[in-house]
Amino acid sequence: MSLVACPFCREMFERGEATLCPVCGMELRPLEKLPPPLRDHDGIPTMPEHEALPWTYLGRQKGVLGLFGLCGMGLFFLPWIHVTLPDAYILSGFDLARIRGWQFGAFVAWMVLVPTILSRRSIAKMRGARVVAAFLSAIPGLTVGIFLAFPQKGGLVPVRFEYEWAFWATLALSLASLVAAFRLGGRLDDMPVTRGTSVGQHVH
Repeated sequence: MSLVACPFCREMFERGEATLCPVCGMELRPLEKLPPPLRDHDGIPTMPEHEALPWTYLGRQKGVLGLFGLCGMGLFFLPWIHVTLPDAYILSGFDLARIRGWQFGAFVAWMVLVPTILSRRSIAKMRGARVVAAFLSAIPGLTVGIFLAFPQKGGLVPVRFEYEWAFWATLALSLASLVAAFRLGGRLDDMPVTRGTSVGQHVH
């Protein structure tokens, strides 16, 4: 007897018994036309969230976080502080780091964030990197926060300065990156299925 099956869970039915999978809500297809299910080295079917995605896949906040990391590295070399007294000069994040040292943490956090995120090729691995991504995203914002909480004070010679746009942009980018980090990988109940003829359908 001819059988039809769900492209996702592979639940089988007799032809004419059903048109949609009662579990997944996906359209049933002829069993003989479906490709073999993906399995791991133990022969267990691979769950969709563990399937390897293309290297070029940038969805589910992966591309957004990668872009934030690249932008954050660029902002580090742009003007952060404009000193007006005792002399007039501009300091970038890199200049400040060369003076104090610990500010390099902001640049290193952005630099580590990019490969950490882009190397995750499955939804499960992206979701598993949320805490790490959030931690790295928060470091530049924390660096800016320390500057705001403990501004530079002069001794006998007064110091006057203003924070430049790249300084505030770093804070905003860190907060945006933190939000994106907690959404990395998306939801498991809204997942595209790429098996067989079910491309573009979603699990319900």
